[in-house]
Amino acid sequence: MEPRSAVHVDFDTHWLDFASSRWTGSIGRDVGLVELCERCDSVELWADPRPNDQLVLVWLLDVLRPHRHVVAKLSLVQTDVEIGIYRGESSAKWQLPALAVTDERLELASWAWNAYRAPTPEPCFDLLMQDRSAIPQLRAALIALLEELPGRDTGLGATELRTLDLIADGVTRPRVLSSELNRERGVFDFQETSLILDGLVYCRSPVLAGFSAEIEAPDDLQARDSRHRDSRLSLTDFGQEVSDRELDFSQHNPIHRWWGGTELTNERLWRWDAESRTLVAP
Repeated sequence: MEPRSAVHVDFDTHWLDFASSRWTGSIGRDVGLVELCERCDSVELWADPRPNDQLVLVWLLDVLRPHRHVVAKLSLVQTDVEIGIYRGESSAKWQLPALAVTDERLELASWAWNAYRAPTPEPCFDLLMQDRSAIPQLRAALIALLEELPGRDTGLGATELRTLDLIADGVTRPRVLSSELNRERGVFDFQETSLILDGLVYCRSPVLAGFSAEIEAPDDLQARDSRHRDSRLSLTDFGQEVSDRELDFSQHNPIHRWWGGTELTNERLWRWDAESRTLVAP
């Protein structure tokens, strides 16, 4: 979110590269976030309720917190619907309350952002027990994120497990799966969902089948797109047993991924108990 410099020669390297000059006006597209806010009379932060959008919100508030002259211009707009699916001209007409960005909201945002970056999920879980009313959508977002930890019985996160359930119900096209998962869970975008599908197919003991025998080179985007467009996925026998909550994916496959600042491995596998909504330590 810094001003444009020599490191931003290529397109898509500066945070305003995709911003229309119609919206930035005389401010231009070369400024950093703080300067952009400084040159505005007021700044409204509109945040979708989806988990990633709530993470972006608390991160932005944490970044801007030291700049008190900018904070004085800020207000926060929250809704129960996804703002991003509406055209800007339409949502701009909504009569939504703008909440002042108080010290209480800034403190909670910094707390939440640092909790998500912590080396264990414990600070995020502890945050659920605190008053989060200053950022109304934060609690639901934290729960959705915690649900993506490996499940206590299956070793799969909520989106991974829902993938198996949808395929068992006949939703076999990868792109349709991604759309449905995005609608139901809303934690991962389409690119991240495609990586989740790859991880469930190309592993030691696959739970899904239907992709080509070998994954294409990372830079072969056309082959990757074709694979996700044309394939039909199905559960393996092992996948059916995991879907039935009879076997644990992590006991048959190596695990190495990140949940925020937490590195998850088979030896250090933090889990989420969906039934009791509790964190299970390794």
